[in-house]
Amino acid sequence: MRRDVRILLVGDEGVGKSTIVTSLIKESFVAHVQHIVPEVTIPPEVTPENVTTYIVDSGAGPQDRQHLESEIRKAHVICVVYSIDNPNSFDRIPAYWLPHFRQLGVNVPVILVGNKIDLRGGQVTNEALEDEIIPIMNEFKEVETCVECSAKTPLNVSEVFYFAQKAVLHPTAPLYDSRDHVLKPACVAALKRIFKLCDANKDGVLDASELNEFQRKCFDAPLQLQELEGIKEMVREHADGGVRDGGLTEAGFLYLHTIFIQRGRLETTWTVLRKFGYAEDLRLTEAFLAPKFDVAPDCSVELSPLGYQFFTDIFETFDKDQDGALKTAELEEVFSTSPGNPWSTQKFPDTTLSDDTGAVTLQGWLAQWSMTTLLDHKTTLAYLAYLGYPDEPRTGALQVTRPRKTDRRKGKVTRNVFLCYVCGAAGSGKTSLLRAFAGKPYRDTYEPTSKMISVVNSVDINGSEKYLILQEFGSRYEAETLRNSKKTDIADVIVYVHDSSDTNSFSYISNLRQQYSLDHIPTLFVATKSDLDLALQRHEVQPDVYCRRLGLQVPVAVSVKTEQTADVFHAICSIAMNPYSSIPGGADRAMTAAAKLKVYVTLTALFGGCTAGLIMIYRTLLRPGGPGLPIWGSHWANWFTGGKR
Repeated sequence: MRRDVRILLVGDEGVGKSTIVTSLIKESFVAHVQHIVPEVTIPPEVTPENVTTYIVDSGAGPQDRQHLESEIRKAHVICVVYSIDNPNSFDRIPAYWLPHFRQLGVNVPVILVGNKIDLRGGQVTNEALEDEIIPIMNEFKEVETCVECSAKTPLNVSEVFYFAQKAVLHPTAPLYDSRDHVLKPACVAALKRIFKLCDANKDGVLDASELNEFQRKCFDAPLQLQELEGIKEMVREHADGGVRDGGLTEAGFLYLHTIFIQRGRLETTWTVLRKFGYAEDLRLTEAFLAPKFDVAPDCSVELSPLGYQFFTDIFETFDKDQDGALKTAELEEVFSTSPGNPWSTQKFPDTTLSDDTGAVTLQGWLAQWSMTTLLDHKTTLAYLAYLGYPDEPRTGALQVTRPRKTDRRKGKVTRNVFLCYVCGAAGSGKTSLLRAFAGKPYRDTYEPTSKMISVVNSVDINGSEKYLILQEFGSRYEAETLRNSKKTDIADVIVYVHDSSDTNSFSYISNLRQQYSLDHIPTLFVATKSDLDLALQRHEVQPDVYCRRLGLQVPVAVSVKTEQTADVFHAICSIAMNPYSSIPGGADRAMTAAAKLKVYVTLTALFGGCTAGLIMIYRTLLRPGGPGLPIWGSHWANWFTGGKR
């Protein structure tokens, strides 16, 4: 909602524009006022809506034309003043003033102000007023209302500016079609979405407890029993099907808001809309969908316990048949308050665990949201809003993890969701490995991977549930990903896959390692298709020797076709939790600073007279690319024994 309102008064000469402004400020009638009163600023604390208000007077003479047109373009709302003792001043409203605003390309709310009702005995004649005003309102949609006042008495002067403020802060035009007397489609859509979010048990009715929660959220006060019964009685009387089983239906909810608007209580409907994140264009605001949430470098984002509980509750609410899975129709209902399924382009539900019918299980549902949060936490934040996360700040559903470097330095990984890149030559079995992880059946037909594939599942590590994401890029995107340090830095593990029955398969991943700097990532080699005859790889050394030279375990042999996966996914997750155990380069690269310091202290104690030399050697040892403790230890032994052992 805007924080300031600029009100412009226009009208023919002598209708009392300046006197109205003066009467408001002085709270009494001033007989002689200047031709144009200077701009008045009213601070927010003295206005009902708590907004800064600017009141601008104007003249109607030829000499005022340029200034008047400038102010018309700057105004948020225009009050067209006429005098009830001068019918011509009223006739010029539809004949001159309103067309003039349109000619200038201005489309702001307009309030008609009839001044000098003291000349009529101070009486407001509603029926006569409606007969004159309604034809104008039907022709000019920008006209919000008409207010009669007396600057002399003064009477209704403050109401003029109240309605002007209201027209800006709670506009009619986005909500209501004044000609057809119905809610506009965008308003109906927004209110229907709000109704669905408030219908906690999804039975199509807002019962007493749901209505009270709605009232508390929007207006910070519960409904009294008498008020609730009065509302239901009114709806029951005027809206067919508006009340059912003692609760308010969607039709009844829409009828209530129609009545609020027709009776001039637009602030009620706007309060509801804004509480649920809507702006004046009846779209959810960017600030609502993407609240501020800072993530430091080298950190990742996961769901917090509150986030997991919310998505669990959503699952259980929409699992109408209680079969432990969300079918297509149930998923459509889940996302009916959002732009749609956020994973529609990802071949969901192939990306996660589902039952034999393809319906997503609770384990698969939570795993999918865990993957989304790690890879794109802004999408999760937006969908928390779309799906009606009940508490603020909504960012409480997420948590930022400790930096990876800190985890590795401390030797203890505190995260629960891990990302693994799966690389290998075309046809090596990467996609089959991913499908097996997501619990999908093996497919004999080969389909080249044309775009990135991500799958997720949970892995039990010593009784603790972790989520593991496997990503395959396809040849088109693999090089692009691996040469991007920002992308490789977020990987917890890299798995190199080769086809053990294809003589050329291993050379591909060996070349990948040589081409890109990936040895800072914990690594696992996997040999697929172990059900086929083992082929001698056309490489300078065979895969097992290659891995031993790197200080890594030999390739894990798997056969997805025969369902022999050797618990490779557990191995990947274990590596992610103990990253130093699988850094290419051997034990010297994996040794922590604490371990190196321990060796240094031990040697210092043994050879106290060589401390300075040891310090120099120790610094050499620790520098990037240094030889490492085991090699250095060997050199020391050779020097100390004169090369004899």
